[in-house]
Amino acid sequence: MTAIARITLLSLVLGLSACTVHRPQPTSSEPIPPAGPSTRPVPSTAPGTPSAPIPAAKPLPRTSASFAPPPGGHSHWDARLGVYVLDNQSNTFYRQRTYYRWNDGWSRSISPDGPWEDTDIHGVPAGLGRQFQ
Repeated sequence: MTAIARITLLSLVLGLSACTVHRPQPTSSEPIPPAGPSTRPVPSTAPGTPSAPIPAAKPLPRTSASFAPPPGGHSHWDARLGVYVLDNQSNTFYRQRTYYRWNDGWSRSISPDGPWEDTDIHGVPAGLGRQFQ
């Protein structure tokens, strides 16, 4: 085998190995509740019947399997909206290096502190746009 054929074969093998795809773990479609006392409803039972133990709820993920969280900010992943919700700024969201803010209209920025650029519903993730129609 010639040197050129070896190099070509090696490049092909290395290139295909980089194409390996891992499926993300499924996430819940429920938003993550804020930290604090539990507000989970207690099921009612008929008088005189013993109450059954409530199975422990599986904790919801605070991050997305597909999108990285915002740098340096406290946030949680909301799968229903498809974005991270910033915990310390109202109506401010993050996904893929872009911050989105709702203030009687949409604006976006590369920083949570702005400068903010006005955009329309087509400039925000679909789940987020549906939430504030």
